[in-house]
Amino acid sequence: SAAITADFLAKEVDFFSIGTNDLCQYTLAVDRMNEKITHLYDPFNPAVLRLISFVIEQGEKHNIHVGMCGEMAGDPLATLLLMGMGLKDFSMSPASMPAVKEININNSKEKANGIWERVKGMDDSGEIRAYLSEP
Repeated sequence: SAAITADFLAKEVDFFSIGTNDLCQYTLAVDRMNEKITHLYDPFNPAVLRLISFVIEQGEKHNIHVGMCGEMAGDPLATLLLMGMGLKDFSMSPASMPAVKEININNSKEKANGIWERVKGMDDSGEIRAYLSEP
């Protein structure tokens, strides 16, 4: 509910921290620890991506800091997509840092913006993952 009302909350808070693990779990109504349905847990689901983008947009609009933690923040497949959304602060495990740093250093903001422009029109997480996996 906080992500959906980020435009209202931005007037009252100093920062946003997007916790992708819980955001995915609650948005998709999937318990990621339940082996019977864990395959439905997908941070590249368009609904999750739209919520992330909305929170980042509202942070920018209201000039407040937006950071991200959770598995998605350290996922190299998501790095350019999140940068294209405008995310600047990624919190991740030390093991994820080298790959994410390399992606950040070797790509432009313009490329990241183009990736988000393309992905935001996609309605299937499989299609999104396939596109992001292209060399």
